[in-house]
Amino acid sequence: MSINPVLKLLYKIFKKKKYQEFKYRKALEGRIKYYDSTIYEKIVEIQRVIENKKELSFLHSGHLGDIIYSFPVIKELSKNHKCNLYIQANKPMPLVYHNHPSGKVFLDKRTVDLAIPLFKNQNFLNSVNIYNDEKIDINLDIFRDVPINVRFHSIRWYFHITGTHVNMENSFLSAKPHNAIQNKIILVRSPRYRNEYINYNFLKNTKNLLCIGLKSEFENIKKEVHDLEFYDCKDFLEMAEIIKASKFFLGNLCFPYSIAEGLKVPRLLEANPDFPVVYPIGSNAFDFYHQNHFEKFFHILNR
Repeated sequence: MSINPVLKLLYKIFKKKKYQEFKYRKALEGRIKYYDSTIYEKIVEIQRVIENKKELSFLHSGHLGDIIYSFPVIKELSKNHKCNLYIQANKPMPLVYHNHPSGKVFLDKRTVDLAIPLFKNQNFLNSVNIYNDEKIDINLDIFRDVPINVRFHSIRWYFHITGTHVNMENSFLSAKPHNAIQNKIILVRSPRYRNEYINYNFLKNTKNLLCIGLKSEFENIKKEVHDLEFYDCKDFLEMAEIIKASKFFLGNLCFPYSIAEGLKVPRLLEANPDFPVVYPIGSNAFDFYHQNHFEKFFHILNR
């Protein structure tokens, strides 16, 4: 669709509804053209590879939670395929993420090194390595390129890339319980994706609370939760072991929550009103938007 620039200006000034319709149709035409020329052939090729190969290589550049949420699909495919995972370090982010732990990249090398012990602990992965230009069968980063709104359940991003659906009530992450740190209420609250309508003040004198996130996150939430303790995990496998051995997990949309969801431990999610891409599925699992529900579900899990 094309339109004379002068006529376009007149529509914009005098016929706003007509102008909005024109903008919508123009944007839609662009998305369809991009999808047909760039995306659909890749989706068809992924299906062909899955149907014809017995060994599959996957690439993912992060974020960490996004990698975890790809595991249900990889685990399902591992029933009939040998699955190898490659993690790309230091891929630049096109957008600025405030307070992102890896700075201007999706995953820095330090973060990848912390994550690999956890990823290698998953028996459905034949191998896990840092990407070094190996041949890749399925680039899971394609979910960022498909012209759809990604504000739906993160796990389903990968359903629609691979044409593979799984029962999301089943666990998709493995870790043994920690030997020493057990039965704690694990609390991690990232500065990103917070629900600004709620607070944690009612927990200020609650015992048995342990933060295993970043030291800066601990210092921030400590202002509200006075008896909160801190533990610096040696890597993310130990983090998963502590969460596995916990009484329950409490936190917002962050990497440790994705571990809790993958392990299917009792969990309580601070839901984000602006980016609702994650929610609990399964038993002993709640999320909340409102303070009274937050306190209600916390007391249910803390009985």
